[in-house]
Amino acid sequence: MGEILGVGATHYPPGLVPDEYKPWPLARMLQSDERIPPHLKDPANWPEEMRLEWGDDEGITSHKAHRVRVLKAFQKIRDEIDAFNPDFVLIWGDDQYENFKEDIIPPFCVLAYDQIEFQPFKRTRGRPNIWGEPEDKVFRSPGHQEAGRYLVTGLINKSVDMAYAYKPLHEEGLGHAFANTLLYLDQDRSGFDYPILPVAVNCYGSNIIRMRGGSNEHSDEPDPPSPTPKRCMEIGKATAQVLMESPYRVVVMASSSWSHAFLTKKNNWIYPDLPADRVLLEHLKSGDYQKWRDYSLAQIEDSGQQEVLNWFCLVGAMEELGRKPEVLDWAETWIFNAPKCLALFK
Repeated sequence: MGEILGVGATHYPPGLVPDEYKPWPLARMLQSDERIPPHLKDPANWPEEMRLEWGDDEGITSHKAHRVRVLKAFQKIRDEIDAFNPDFVLIWGDDQYENFKEDIIPPFCVLAYDQIEFQPFKRTRGRPNIWGEPEDKVFRSPGHQEAGRYLVTGLINKSVDMAYAYKPLHEEGLGHAFANTLLYLDQDRSGFDYPILPVAVNCYGSNIIRMRGGSNEHSDEPDPPSPTPKRCMEIGKATAQVLMESPYRVVVMASSSWSHAFLTKKNNWIYPDLPADRVLLEHLKSGDYQKWRDYSLAQIEDSGQQEVLNWFCLVGAMEELGRKPEVLDWAETWIFNAPKCLALFK
């Protein structure tokens, strides 16, 4: 009989870089993104809450407080993981044209690696990181190939045609949805030695090849869609069933922020869809997971919530286990691209 601890987290790229570099996408996009109407490049034309968060220093003061909240919640998550002492940590995360490219885009893929090496600071655009570590630093984590085989076998036996891989394809190590999360789980650098079982989700669907992990369109033709929210919940449910039948103690984690400004066309790509996020959050808190299941892919894309599909996998697993969340923090924001939800399901 297996045991499961559920965790909701984020991979929050701007959090890696010191505040004075203004690493949030909005600061860069206001200078160069031609999609943003000229009048909205002037903060005087923004919603009041957004202007207040921007302040007179382009968000530096606000971001300091935002990062503190996120890291504090991550420390609580780390403490719970240590107390649980899992055999491995399964992370649902999105691949953004990193490991999977034109040669294959699986809807889901269990990355059953034996050992994992990654260099996350190569993605920080030459800027330093908050730990003062060198750009070429190599991080290492054990994988869990045996557990990966067990999970994929169990899913296939439950009629889930799950893809798997024993080694990386294009990415050397891990995409940032997994790598950044591991950095935050070890923020004091005491070591995070639990084996990792990443499960890649094609959250970006219709934009994954066309956008190539950025904001520029390389084709006028959309790619095939991502899995639906309902299907993600079904994957999560089947995963929980397999793991509860296993001999393992497992942390199952979703890693993503919620609606992303640079994906939200209706907000001119400058702020996230907070009303849509708040609705999902209330359904999450109340355990009304049927509302999550009824959420459509069209709603996901309209609200820039593509990465929340990772959370749909987690919610499907937690519904199967009959659990509601303890929300550690809901770090809402207008200017730092996406709000962050950090939660435990015990």
